[in-house]
Amino acid sequence: MDIATKLEILADAAKYDVACTSSGIDRRGKKGYLGNSCAAGICHSFAGDGRCISLLKILQSNDCIYNCKYCLSRADNDCRRATFTPEEICTLVIEFYKRNYIEVAAEELEKALQEAYNRQKKNISMPGFRKGKVPRAMVEKMYGAGVFYEDAANALIPQAYADAAKECGEDIVSRPVVDITQIEKGKPFIFTAEVATKPEVTLGKYIGVTVTKVDGTVADEDVTAEINKELEKNARIINVEDRAIENGDTAVIDFEGFVDGVAFEGGKGENHPLEIGSGSFIPGFEEQLIGKNIGDDVDVNVTFPEEYHAEDLAGKEATFKVKIHEIKAKEIPELDDEFVQDVSEFDTVDEYKADVKAKLEEKKQNEIKRAYQDEAIDKIVDKSTMELPDAMIDTQCENMINQFAQQMAQQGLSMDQYLQFSGLTIDQLKEQVRPDAITRIKSSLVLEQIAKEENIEITDEDVDAEIEKMAKMYNMEADKLKEYMGEDEKENMKQDLAVQKAVELITESVKPRAKAKTKKEKEAEAAEAETAE
Repeated sequence: MDIATKLEILADAAKYDVACTSSGIDRRGKKGYLGNSCAAGICHSFAGDGRCISLLKILQSNDCIYNCKYCLSRADNDCRRATFTPEEICTLVIEFYKRNYIEVAAEELEKALQEAYNRQKKNISMPGFRKGKVPRAMVEKMYGAGVFYEDAANALIPQAYADAAKECGEDIVSRPVVDITQIEKGKPFIFTAEVATKPEVTLGKYIGVTVTKVDGTVADEDVTAEINKELEKNARIINVEDRAIENGDTAVIDFEGFVDGVAFEGGKGENHPLEIGSGSFIPGFEEQLIGKNIGDDVDVNVTFPEEYHAEDLAGKEATFKVKIHEIKAKEIPELDDEFVQDVSEFDTVDEYKADVKAKLEEKKQNEIKRAYQDEAIDKIVDKSTMELPDAMIDTQCENMINQFAQQMAQQGLSMDQYLQFSGLTIDQLKEQVRPDAITRIKSSLVLEQIAKEENIEITDEDVDAEIEKMAKMYNMEADKLKEYMGEDEKENMKQDLAVQKAVELITESVKPRAKAKTKKEKEAEAAEAETAE
């Protein structure tokens, strides 16, 4: 019998022993954190400063010759038996406590210290030595033995932590909080890394979730509206000289604003094109230009909104002196076969309308599918239970902010500039994104658990097919893209594909039902029917 099987048996048997240092203490380690498990084989004691100390709790043997009625290990009880050798117990204890810290050999520390010295020596000067030629021993004697410790630790920790994280086999979901335990020449470099691990998820119902039914009908009015958009896109802009301004026209104007007879900053413009009805100017401004003609001088009286961005103007009355130079209107083309032939591959209006309707129906079905997915996942999350470690949430918030910063950078705006313009601090921004971060984490964990419970497996063929899609997207050869991808990237792809299949499984099983009408809705319908009679 191997040592792992013995551990399973004898750790489970030991949990019935009440002689435990943590007996009677209900304080527990944080759920989801490495080294704080409540599984059989581990109990907890607490130091005077409050630190939780994990203890290995096992029996050496449950092979008992006695027959005590209260004991599950009694001789006549049919249970699995095992016995540790002294060597096996020593191995278990050493390995158990080694898992709580990361150790780097003394030779590796010495190498890192020498490399730190080599990087810094060109900047070190000392009386009696040329700059960059001061021996390491002299530097350490002058500034202390630990002068290069920080630099060496920073060089060693990333790889040592990565190796330890891979070896432990845990699903780590946060950045490590590192604490150096020992760093001294001639001795191993020892540090701890506190991380959050993926929490357990207990699923609620996820097959046959009831969702609110969405009407997928595409009405003739929808088709007309879509075609009108295309007609608008192809409209010609013409100059109007024989009539006054109408809603929908574009007026080319000069304007200057005054508050209490004094011109204010930012209230002046020349040859400004203003689309009437667009709502781009202060409420009430555009309406006062309707009916006016080219060459007219108009006094436009408005009141700035109370929530106006310029505090010195908010809520104040203003007068704008406006000069009208031009009136431009859209000339909408006529919907006929000629227009259809110009904008599509069809020959007739009827063919064009049928195609527009088909595309709208496809779009509608995709929207319905997404709506069902979102509602179903929300309901599954609500019925599922999990405890999210704070560190996991913090990491997700940071990732979301980093993604946002990248988007800002593409627009030529740095995060510092955004924070300055928005008046937010980075901590306030984290609090803003925190609810969305929690939602994303819960949804992801639930879908991963569904994929696990449904035994959804992703084959190499599935991965290859996904790489083919990506290659087409990036206009690359699939084999080249595959070469660039490491094993970690492929494994992440498998997880993503498994989640996608879990989403498909949920969506295919949903039960759309019409939302029950409220009392007010029923009363309104009854009143409407009565009026119609």
